[in-house]
Amino acid sequence: MMPLNFNVNARGELKILCIGAHSDDIEIGCGGTILRLAEQYLGCEFHWVVFNAIGKREIEARRAAQLFAGSRLVSASLMTFQDGFMPYIGGEVKATFENDLKRLSPDLIFTHSGDDAHQDHRLISQLTWNTFRDHFILEYEIPKYDGDLGRPSIFVPLDRKICETKVEYLMNAFQSQQTKRWFQPDIFFSLMRLRGMECAAPGGYAEGFYCRKLVL
Repeated sequence: MMPLNFNVNARGELKILCIGAHSDDIEIGCGGTILRLAEQYLGCEFHWVVFNAIGKREIEARRAAQLFAGSRLVSASLMTFQDGFMPYIGGEVKATFENDLKRLSPDLIFTHSGDDAHQDHRLISQLTWNTFRDHFILEYEIPKYDGDLGRPSIFVPLDRKICETKVEYLMNAFQSQQTKRWFQPDIFFSLMRLRGMECAAPGGYAEGFYCRKLVL
């Protein structure tokens, strides 16, 4: 497979926008990749956007953003749209994209997969593509009861240490979710191991992404 690199300037600057419908989506879907980018590009900056982060979940989301992005976290926008109802108030959600996010013009955007079984996730993915029509967008995947995992076309290899850090941060930040059967370390490790096998990652692990449009 052909490895690709980001076209950054001499200072290694890379503006990254991370979008999630719920307070643990970003970290589950692309937390390992975020940790690798923060390590590889010293000048990168992260902008964190979560559409459903209410009460305790807001505190958890803010802590997770600080853990994963560290000192490179430039902004964290945590909103209070109701879980499961975003498609029915799509106009309000879209206004956030148009009025607040579009001006960022990031180099890289992480968002939900357009084929995700969760209705909120699908809407966020659709609005990401509607808003950022000339940007590099990678759609991440989230394991869930619905069984909607697909065949990703882009892989980011990860070493075991990064994977361990990702899972440690997930369990540390989102303690309210640990009673749920899908929020378990072995599930997170298993998916990264499977994607690592599929792309023959040297370290044995990877995160998979979907990309609709890529110019070589």
